[in-house]
Amino acid sequence: MNAMLETPELPAVFDGVKLAAVAAVLYVIVRCLNLKSPTAPPDLIYQDTALSRFLLKSCPLLTKEYIPPMIWGKSGHIQTALYGKMGRVRSPHPYGLRKYLTMSDGATATFDLFEPLAEHCIREDVTMVICPGIANHSEKQYIRTFVDYAQKNGYRCAVLNHLGALPNIELTSPRMFTYGCTWEFGAMVNYIKKTFPQTQLVVVGFSLGGNIVCKYLGETQANQERVLCCVSVCQGYSALRAQETFMQWDQCRRFYNFLMADNMKKIILSHRQVLFGDSVKQPQALVDSDLSRLYTATSLMQIDDTVMRKFHGYSSLKEYYEKESCLHYLPRIYVPLMLVNAADDPLVHDSLLSIPKALSEKRENVMFVLPLHGGHLGFFEGAVLFPEPLTWMDKLVVQYTNAICQWERNKSQCSDTEQAASGQE
Repeated sequence: MNAMLETPELPAVFDGVKLAAVAAVLYVIVRCLNLKSPTAPPDLIYQDTALSRFLLKSCPLLTKEYIPPMIWGKSGHIQTALYGKMGRVRSPHPYGLRKYLTMSDGATATFDLFEPLAEHCIREDVTMVICPGIANHSEKQYIRTFVDYAQKNGYRCAVLNHLGALPNIELTSPRMFTYGCTWEFGAMVNYIKKTFPQTQLVVVGFSLGGNIVCKYLGETQANQERVLCCVSVCQGYSALRAQETFMQWDQCRRFYNFLMADNMKKIILSHRQVLFGDSVKQPQALVDSDLSRLYTATSLMQIDDTVMRKFHGYSSLKEYYEKESCLHYLPRIYVPLMLVNAADDPLVHDSLLSIPKALSEKRENVMFVLPLHGGHLGFFEGAVLFPEPLTWMDKLVVQYTNAICQWERNKSQCSDTEQAASGQE
């Protein structure tokens, strides 16, 4: 009799289990997709100057909420994965001319040149010199999307192809791009300055490219001549500090490290006939034992220690990271500088963000922009599920550079008016 009375309660128990399972799944989804995270304007750190006030007035994106796609856009991992896998949505195909420059060591640097498609807002000749992320080039979708948008806003664009990154361009010397070598970028800038003597420059770097462009500008004051401003997006500022965080599983950085190392291995091995061999002559030639260690490498640090540092004769990995990072060059940049990172970037540890924060608190020319979301070079926008072709990052960079161009024009006009007034006196 008691057994008969207990039997009807079993379905209720099972329903409770199902409900708990559904609740657990929903909880995991909410946590993984970070759905409870609010949308907000980016955090800004800057000095209160006439320029910063003008920028805040002229760049609505600096004070407006960045709203990513509702379902997945608040997850830095998904933003990063979508950038890494598909780059952008419905990416355009801008037409450019490929230029080849022979370096002093026999290397052949290449870059693609794209002419403006509209008149610039200040009706001046302005060229964006762009340095892509690690192992990237002008054919990457995020670069194509940005270039197309910049062209339509009146900018000429020159995009560096990292040495060894293009699959159809063979190396002509036993050297590839490295974390902070500025030789190829400098050669491209010099070509632009010589070919277009009236043009002014806007310097833009993405991820590793941000490190390169900041280091280039800080290496010598002459590199900042004719430069209106610089924008760096999603860089890590110090490879020496970053190497420890890249070996941690927090935010899956160790997994990202493995994926990037695997991609770097493929690129290096595609050039092994030029990079490895007895005929190679460089400060520390790569040998067969280096090739063996490369095959077994599972992190960027191992690859950097085995191969990359030797391209420039560094005696240790520590020396390579110290000398190739832009950290010590940032205080030497005097042109307007905007540093952009995302708070949920899984590749850039929170501790590294203290570098741009401290710099922007001390330097009047620096503005640090930190949105809550965006991942690593994602910054997708959209209503619910599907992202828009143009990202928040693309719009911000062009909006900022437009404002800087207008600022410089206003200064020039004020100066001309003052000179005219003094001449009449």
